[in-house]
Amino acid sequence: MTVIGLIGGMSWESSLIYYRLLNERTRARHGGQRSADILMRSVDFETIVALQKADRWDEAGAVLAQAAAGLEAGGADCVLICTNTMHLVAPAVSRALAVPLIDIIAATGVAVRTAGFKRPLLLSTRYTAEHGFYAERMQASAGIEVMTPASAEARGRVHDIIFSELCQGIVRPASREEMRRIVADGVAAGADCVILGCTELCLLVDDESLACPVFDSTAIHVDAALAFAEGEAAPSIASAA
Repeated sequence: MTVIGLIGGMSWESSLIYYRLLNERTRARHGGQRSADILMRSVDFETIVALQKADRWDEAGAVLAQAAAGLEAGGADCVLICTNTMHLVAPAVSRALAVPLIDIIAATGVAVRTAGFKRPLLLSTRYTAEHGFYAERMQASAGIEVMTPASAEARGRVHDIIFSELCQGIVRPASREEMRRIVADGVAAGADCVILGCTELCLLVDDESLACPVFDSTAIHVDAALAFAEGEAAPSIASAA
């Protein structure tokens, strides 16, 4: 059975979702008492957050690369970074591996393109929205034109909701309403769908609470891992330079 390696803890709130979805969907596929074969390394998020704030991404990448190498040494047949933002350092993590690093950005781009959409509004941390790596990789892998909330204030508010609320397990109806307004503004500016580009955002919003099609990157990433586990092709950056 394929062992799925998870680099979690960023935050552990979303790592719980990964664990639950991987097992729920394995049971749904195979029935009985089947569950996913998972190996997880959960890092201390406070350490990662401090490196993010200090713009020390190379050091953060080294932390995750070490975690990834440990997962591979422990028997993982593939590795997932269980966060969108830290895919900024995915190439460094990939270089530490001989097994595939399954890419949340490419997997989400494939899902958006396959569904026939072209201009998603990306809801994410400020790092993901403003560093450019997410939009660049999605354009390169799927030909998708990623939009972000137009104002720095809106991008900052999404960032704050993620870190100050969702990463702390806090879900506020008022924040859900703010997300709806931000999405409505994005749709008015030309977005044709929404990407939940932070792995905690599914705790707050989904396709029932937002007035346009929604692509949950966490669930998409899980499905890509399960596809790989069953011998199907999955978006990977194992050969990234």
